[in-house]
Amino acid sequence: MAKDFYGELQLGILGGGQLGRMLIQEAINFNVNIHILDPDKNAPCRNLCTRFVNGPLNDFDTVYAFGKGLDMLTIEIEKVNVDALEKLEEEGVLVYPQSRIIRLIQDKGLQKQFFKQNDIPTAPFQLISSTDSLVNASLPLPYIQKLRRDGYDGKGVKKIISEEDLSTAFEAPSLIEQWIDFEKELAVIVSRNDDGEVATFPCVEMEFNPEANLVEFLISPSTLPFEIQQRAELLAKKIAEDLQIIGLLAVELFLTKDGQLLVNELAPRPHNSGHQSIEGNFTSQFAQHLRAIFNLPPGKTDTRTNAVMVNLLGEAGHDGLAHYEGIEDVLAMEGVYLHLYGKKYTKPFRKMGHVCVINEDREQAIDTARKVQQTIRVIT
Repeated sequence: MAKDFYGELQLGILGGGQLGRMLIQEAINFNVNIHILDPDKNAPCRNLCTRFVNGPLNDFDTVYAFGKGLDMLTIEIEKVNVDALEKLEEEGVLVYPQSRIIRLIQDKGLQKQFFKQNDIPTAPFQLISSTDSLVNASLPLPYIQKLRRDGYDGKGVKKIISEEDLSTAFEAPSLIEQWIDFEKELAVIVSRNDDGEVATFPCVEMEFNPEANLVEFLISPSTLPFEIQQRAELLAKKIAEDLQIIGLLAVELFLTKDGQLLVNELAPRPHNSGHQSIEGNFTSQFAQHLRAIFNLPPGKTDTRTNAVMVNLLGEAGHDGLAHYEGIEDVLAMEGVYLHLYGKKYTKPFRKMGHVCVINEDREQAIDTARKVQQTIRVIT
């Protein structure tokens, strides 16, 4: 790198939401200048960065102009203009994760094909071009339909249980995958730098909100047998190495009832399944991402103690200026750490913050986290 990673380096982040906000908190420790591009003029990062640009992430000219004078670009969301990133790479701007990886992960169909080509276990799937193709699908009912592009946080996913559900199926290009009767949903975060050094965070267990289909409860570390956790971490390392990614990669997995591990999806950036690492691990996922893109040695990823993360989601039926109810009560509880994302407006199931609970006693940490879930509310 022509410039030191600290002081003079100009790092751009595409996206100015909570992930960018927490990246900035770590970047301050590296004395790095952060530039943010986000379509929301009230984005959480607006007042925390060296320079804030309000503009669309999927527009070629906007992304190209934003990145033109920077040394390096990274992302906090995959929905960005990859053509602009490719041109910037050609002109010498470092883009991590690389544009080819972002292009692959933007398309869930290409992700699945990558899994198949690289012998990465995943649920049986079929690519679908239109709803007409569903009538003659090779997979038996029930199955899950996912839009190939632009789905996130449970959006763009449908359960197709019977033929009656075909009438409400997505019409855009999609994939269908076999319904997996899984035991648990797991995640492993892995980092890789330009020297090829790879490090994984310990496997975590996730619980999803059944209505919104996004993570609302996460427990670290997992208490699954060592052999299962080791397999999950080796899978994450294999994927990082097969991709030759530079940066952080979140690998979401299903553990089936017969002990198989199936890779569900990838996210090439800091991820909701790693927020507990801020208090619960020796190195946070945000510090690890910066270490990876700056080509520094990976930090120690071991857990310090038991950590349980609770997502703070906007209450159903509430849409408007955000008000937080119960903050004083949860902060009176032992081992509770509050992270508010600086979003001015709430809406149903919007991620507004998270709470991390740490305790040497795992069951006590879980019990406190349940109380947090029942106490704090994001309303209007």
